[in-house]
Amino acid sequence: MSAGLFVVFEGGDGVGKTTQLKRLSDALQSAGREVVVTREPGGTALGHQLRQLILHGDHVAPRAEALLYAADRAHHIETLVRPALARGAVVLQDRYIDSSIVYQGGARGLGDQVERISRWATGDLLPDVTIVLDMEPDPSRMARDLDRVEGETSRQADKIRRGFLMLAQRDPARYAVVDAARPEGEVFHDVFSAVRDAIRRAREAGASQGAPTSPTPPSPVTP
Repeated sequence: MSAGLFVVFEGGDGVGKTTQLKRLSDALQSAGREVVVTREPGGTALGHQLRQLILHGDHVAPRAEALLYAADRAHHIETLVRPALARGAVVLQDRYIDSSIVYQGGARGLGDQVERISRWATGDLLPDVTIVLDMEPDPSRMARDLDRVEGETSRQADKIRRGFLMLAQRDPARYAVVDAARPEGEVFHDVFSAVRDAIRRAREAGASQGAPTSPTPPSPVTP
């Protein structure tokens, strides 16, 4: 079992993933942890090229889109995420398999095959905790330049939100659903608490297997 921790942020467009991920990265680094911040697609050089094709290029057929995401994911996990976890880093990632399940499997109508392809592509690597930032779809928060996928699925914002919540209900021990409609500091308090709990669980699991453990970071200062 690796000594690192794999944390994924999920949620619809405009819920504040980038902001919360940055705050969490700063807090964990202040506590002495190595932090690797990445995203899908685009976490590697290959991923950056695929991101341009998928999100900013011309129309991509839905099945081709799903396979491009899976190809990026396979390379990303093998070359960046697994090595970081193996050396004990905390990997903070913006989007992962759940986004493909919700956007391509649900909003694009491709069904369960999307999850099966992604699980195969990653060797069944799942996050230690997935943080779902949840809020009612708010058009004013999405009043910005949308990428191709966001633009094509923006009318399905309610369906996308329900999709993430259904995934969290399926495996509640591995998810933390955080109300993202509150002030930024309150949201971060719950995000940090969820990650602290995941670190504790990882330490306990590692101790039971005789693996080295990492210190639990201190509680954040109340904003």
